Amino acid sequence: MRIVIVGCGRVGAGLAERLAREGNDVTVIDISSEAFARLEPDFPGRAIRADGTDEDVLRRVGTDGADMFFALTEGDNRNVLAAQLANERFGVQRVVAKVNDPVRAEAYTALGLATICRTRLLVDALGRYAGLEHDPGAEGVSAATGQHSHPADPRVVAGSATESR
Repeated sequence: MRIVIVGCGRVGAGLAERLAREGNDVTVIDISSEAFARLEPDFPGRAIRADGTDEDVLRRVGTDGADMFFALTEGDNRNVLAAQLANERFGVQRVVAKVNDPVRAEAYTALGLATICRTRLLVDALGRYAGLEHDPGAEGVSAATGQHSHPADPRVVAGSATESR
């Protein structure tokens, strides 16, 4: 499978390593060259220093032919923007955005974007450790529940205008 990952933090690097070692064609993108130090020296995928929210960058790395796309930076807005581009502009069917804010994660899921919220995952794990029942809302990736809109203006994302470059 062809997989694009935006964000080479601990999660992005770990996922990239795991997927690439399983024989997948993995491209990981990050704006910081230093981030790639998290990858093993013999990482079998591609590491590209670039902005993963830039449509031209995503086109150049082959997002249009990707089977999966993961937006895993530290910024919720960057992740949502990258995920929307992957899904709407490049037609990637399996797209996930990491969203730290549980309220935003729920809202974006309702708008049609699959999300994963580590805040909810951590709260659930700690609750289970404390003896509470598992929270079924913290299952991991929340599949899109709504219809993802396709705005006419590419600068309009999830109902708010983004800065143009």
